[in-house]
Amino acid sequence: MDTKDDSQEDSQENETVAAQEDKTDAVRRRRDMPGNLWMQCQGCSRLIYKPKVEEKLWVCPECNYHFEISSYKRIEITLDPGSFEECFTGISPLDPLGFRAVRAYKDRLMEAQQKTGLRDACVVGTGQIEGIPLVFGVSDSRFLRGSMGSVVGEKICRATELAKERALPFVFVSGSGGGARMDEGMLSLMQMAKTSAALGDLDRHSGLFISVLTNPTMGGAMASFAALGDVILAEPKALIGFAGPNVIRETIKSEIPEGFQTSEFLLEHGFIDRIVNREEMRSTVAHFLRLFSGR
Repeated sequence: MDTKDDSQEDSQENETVAAQEDKTDAVRRRRDMPGNLWMQCQGCSRLIYKPKVEEKLWVCPECNYHFEISSYKRIEITLDPGSFEECFTGISPLDPLGFRAVRAYKDRLMEAQQKTGLRDACVVGTGQIEGIPLVFGVSDSRFLRGSMGSVVGEKICRATELAKERALPFVFVSGSGGGARMDEGMLSLMQMAKTSAALGDLDRHSGLFISVLTNPTMGGAMASFAALGDVILAEPKALIGFAGPNVIRETIKSEIPEGFQTSEFLLEHGFIDRIVNREEMRSTVAHFLRLFSGR
């Protein structure tokens, strides 16, 4: 009887040692593996191979989720190499209200500038797509969620005027999850009317404006310039709208349709013209540029 008990104890001890060795080997293999090779998708929550995501222009190979990218990365993947010349780089934001909520606005601005290397949430300039010259702009969601303050509105207006003066098409890629930047109060709300008026003037001079909507495009941006394109394109599954779904649900005291405020829902209801995968966006924009220019 004692022999049997001793045998069971030895067996359990051997199993414990083996499990510890397996765990140690797994930790060692994980430690030996190069870092930053894997990432979790925000769309499907799967663990995906990061180089493959980069190869697909920061799109999940499993579920087609389009990750947010920086303004300069957007320029790199959209325009012809070396063709972009940034304009209006000397415009910087101010804090006219001395606004303070949880933190002072000037502190948030400084932090965003240091983090992104940008003065504000918008980059505009001239460039080419497949040899076609244009004025190009993009908002950067890394900078206070791409919200539209005085600088963003001013840059969009100046880009619109530049397109009119040079008789060039204007393409703008929106990624403004923050809408109008309420730290600037009425001055930020004025940018909605200001940018809309500038685009109206471009239209009166037969100018072409192509608006590209990415995730997210919300608030004052979507309630003004982003919705005024002669052609409106959108990336798949992008969140697009004015107020967020929870705010709308609480306001109307009712449930909203499934998929409400997605690019797919807006395409179905005629609000946008086409949903385009990121890998095809460059060629699609070039197609419309040639179509409207008669090339």
